[in-house]
Amino acid sequence: TDINWVVDRAARRGYALPSSFMSSKPDAGINHKEFGVTSEGVAVFLHEALRALGIQPTEQPWTVKLTGGPDGDVAGNMLKILDREYGSMVRVVGMADGSGCAEDPQGLPMAELLRLFELGLPLCDLRAEQLGPQGAFHSAEHADGAAKRNSMHNRVQADVFVTGGGRPSTINGSNWRDFLLPDGTPSARTIVEGANLFVTHEARQALFEHCALPIVKDSSANKCGVICSSMEIVAGMLLDDKEFIALKPEYVPGVLDILRSLARSEAQLLFAEARKNPDVSMPQLSESISRAILRVSDAAASQFEGFTPEQKGRLWPLTREHLPAPLFDGYASRIAARLPWEYTKNMIASSLASRLVYREGLQYVDGLPDATLPQVCLRYMQEEKRVRELAEELGASGLENADQMKELILQGGVRAAVERGDRKSVV
Repeated sequence: TDINWVVDRAARRGYALPSSFMSSKPDAGINHKEFGVTSEGVAVFLHEALRALGIQPTEQPWTVKLTGGPDGDVAGNMLKILDREYGSMVRVVGMADGSGCAEDPQGLPMAELLRLFELGLPLCDLRAEQLGPQGAFHSAEHADGAAKRNSMHNRVQADVFVTGGGRPSTINGSNWRDFLLPDGTPSARTIVEGANLFVTHEARQALFEHCALPIVKDSSANKCGVICSSMEIVAGMLLDDKEFIALKPEYVPGVLDILRSLARSEAQLLFAEARKNPDVSMPQLSESISRAILRVSDAAASQFEGFTPEQKGRLWPLTREHLPAPLFDGYASRIAARLPWEYTKNMIASSLASRLVYREGLQYVDGLPDATLPQVCLRYMQEEKRVRELAEELGASGLENADQMKELILQGGVRAAVERGDRKSVV
């Protein structure tokens, strides 16, 4: 209701693009809770975190505890994704929200949790008869229940802890030891931060120094919500409300595919960097990845700044790398006319920066001098297009192992072509 009111108010105040004033709209937009866009990214980081622990999550049992209720955006949609992707392999052994907490070392009844999710109900509406012999619900209306709710994330043991809700700084510099078991090991083998700021910087670092606890920082784990908003806004610039609603059944799946792909690329880079740098905490590596992407994006954008109108006109088709196919294929002719140059420039620059950093890693990017980085960005964009064309030709050649060779070319060919340094700028 508030979101619709804000958009309507923007229209009444004469804003040129009222549908682009705010994201997560229920009709002519992509509502985050309805489609679980933040949780889709968190789930990808969760999957990679489990694999880093040596757990194959689709093939062997594992456990998870969550803060945030079944009626919440992140935690509720996480339940839906966990059931969809892992079925009987996953057991939710603890969950806490404002109304209380539910716990069961054998796993809470997923069907009952999903019922609450579908109806938008908190944990206090969980039907007690659905709990197993060791299951229990503790109501926050009572002092002892509130204490159990407030400590669930520390007490309950699980393979992974997902922060899907809760107050900022719940785990902080003064109480981080409460997350440890009596033997000094953590009550979860890894933390994936779906909710912002649940664990403070001091607590993250203390847990890393004490027991090398791998923590996927919120700025990496839940960024898909922000990316989704940008894709909703750009569509709002190109389409009117009726056109968006008509395209929505095709557009939203395309957005979700991009979100999962970007999350997977960053998650795989994050854990690869963690293996190479065991003395550096994962939150620090997350920040390094963000800084690297911003540095490359700024360098690319600065290079685009001096383009002539003709060069700018040749650049806009590169938005295909950022936008879902249904939008680009159906409305490509509007992109150059309706997207402001500043938006187009930064969209292409950030998309290129993400691909470069995810593919080549921190060592390569950090080793590029500031003076040459802008030109490297342009060359990378040029060679990426050329290598992709060559890889497609190879894939269609009919040669034995053509698909494997195509993959190898895509993985290493762009950097090799850039370092060869014998071609002109893409524009």
